Amino acid sequence: MSASAARQRILVTGHGGFVGRALAAWLPASRWGARFEMVVPQAGFDLREPATVHAAVQAAGADHVLHLAAQSFVPAAFSDPAGTLAVNVGGTLNLLQALGAAGFGGRLLYVSSADVYGAVAADALPVTEAHLPAPRNPYAVSKAAAEMLCRQWHFTEGLDVIVARPFNHTGAGQDERFVLSGFARRIAQIMAGTAPPRFDTGNLQVTRDFSDVRDVLDAYMTLLDAGRAGEIYNVCSGVERKVADLLHGMLQAAGIRAEVVTDPARLRPNEQLRMVGSHDKLSAHTGWQPQCRFEETLAAMTAWWQAKESGNE
Repeated sequence: MSASAARQRILVTGHGGFVGRALAAWLPASRWGARFEMVVPQAGFDLREPATVHAAVQAAGADHVLHLAAQSFVPAAFSDPAGTLAVNVGGTLNLLQALGAAGFGGRLLYVSSADVYGAVAADALPVTEAHLPAPRNPYAVSKAAAEMLCRQWHFTEGLDVIVARPFNHTGAGQDERFVLSGFARRIAQIMAGTAPPRFDTGNLQVTRDFSDVRDVLDAYMTLLDAGRAGEIYNVCSGVERKVADLLHGMLQAAGIRAEVVTDPARLRPNEQLRMVGSHDKLSAHTGWQPQCRFEETLAAMTAWWQAKESGNE
C-alpha cells in the first residue's frame, strides 16, 4: 500500500476560505502529513443545497470531516442574519443529514467560535468550556445553534462529533477585514509609498486571545486524532494581548511611524473589552500546546501583504 493510500481522508468544507487555504498549504509538510490528506468537495458544492452536500459526502469516501464552512464575518451577519443562519445552521443540518444517509462512521469536527461565549466578566477570565454561551450577534447565535445540532446528532444518532471553539486566529493570507491583517496591509502600503502613514481604527484598548492559524490547524488535527467524542474544546493561545500593543509592535518591526486615529464609525457598541481563553482541557486530553511565536506570525503577515501589493503573490 502506498503512503498516500494509507493516509486518512478528511473532507474539508470551507476549503476556499482563509483556514481552508492555510490547511492545504500547511498539512503536507506538517507532522500530520503522513497521517491525513485533505479532500475537497466537487465544483458546485453549496451547503445550502442538500443535493450538492449529499453528492460531496458520497464522492469523498472520507474517514473524517472538518466542517469549516461558514459565514464568519460579524458585520455581514448583522446585515444579513437570515443568510448567516441559512449557511451556518441550515448548511450544518444538510451536512449531518448527508453523513447519516451515507452511513458515515468517522469523526466530525465542527468548528464553532469562542464568540458564542458573549460578554464575559473580567473576573471570569480566562474563559473555560464550562462558561455558558450567551451569544450577542447573529453569527454567534448561528454557531451556538449549530453546536447544539451537532451534539444532538452525537447523543441521538451516535455520530462521533467534537466541537472546537477557536478564539481569534490569524496569519498570512487572511482577509484585510480582520483587524491584524488590515494593519499588515496598511503597513505594507505605507512601506511601498502607496498609502499615507495613518490608521483609522476602532477601539485599540481591547484585548484578545490571538493564535497563529498553524497552531489552530495543529489543534484541529490533534482533535481528529485524540479528542474525546461529544466534547467541546477551546482552541486558543491562553495569552491576552492588547490590540494597541500589537499595532505598535508591527509598526516598530517595520521601522515606520504612523498617525493612529480612532474612527467612531469603527467602534462596536457593547464591545467585549477583555478576552482570553484557557486551553487547559484541550492540553489535558490531547497534549496539544501552541508552538508558533506570534511576533513571527505578524512579520509573516506583513511580508505576505508586501508581496501581494507588489504583485508577487
